[in-house]
Amino acid sequence: MQRDVEEILISQEQLQARIREMGAELTADYAGKDPVFVGVLKGVVVFYADMVRAIDLPCQFDFMWISSYQGHESTGNIVVKQDVSTDLEGRHVVILEDIFDSGSSLQFTYEHLLKKHPASLRICTLLDKPARRRPGITVKPDYTGFVIENRFVIGYGLDYNERYRNLPYVAALKPEAIQE
Repeated sequence: MQRDVEEILISQEQLQARIREMGAELTADYAGKDPVFVGVLKGVVVFYADMVRAIDLPCQFDFMWISSYQGHESTGNIVVKQDVSTDLEGRHVVILEDIFDSGSSLQFTYEHLLKKHPASLRICTLLDKPARRRPGITVKPDYTGFVIENRFVIGYGLDYNERYRNLPYVAALKPEAIQE
């Protein structure tokens, strides 16, 4: 698995330090608000688990599962495979996302959850890759772990064809490991 890693971009230590910082920000911003943290499956699982443990206040967990990728490219066709089960009306909701890439999935998720009439809706993403943003994307993260360059990244929940999620760091995948 590690033979396919071109370069480690963000170490395990860097990830944990930044997550602690964001956890402190979220703790301060949501004190007394009983927030719901919505994770977008599957890539968010590792970040989600570490992020919610870094938040020092009572909160509710929920997940939704959407899909738009086949291999390393987005198909542009977003499908909700599993919706949230929590009634979000009047609740303070934070979307936890692994990567803000083209923006299509996050835009879709934001608009989908907004229709559920939350009191507030904000976005917390581990990675932001602005070079890949599609025109017309209007959402922006309120909390960002790291801004990264335009490389195909794996690890810490991020995958290529469902592999590499269990790497404890974020790395660039070697171009020769990507099969068209």
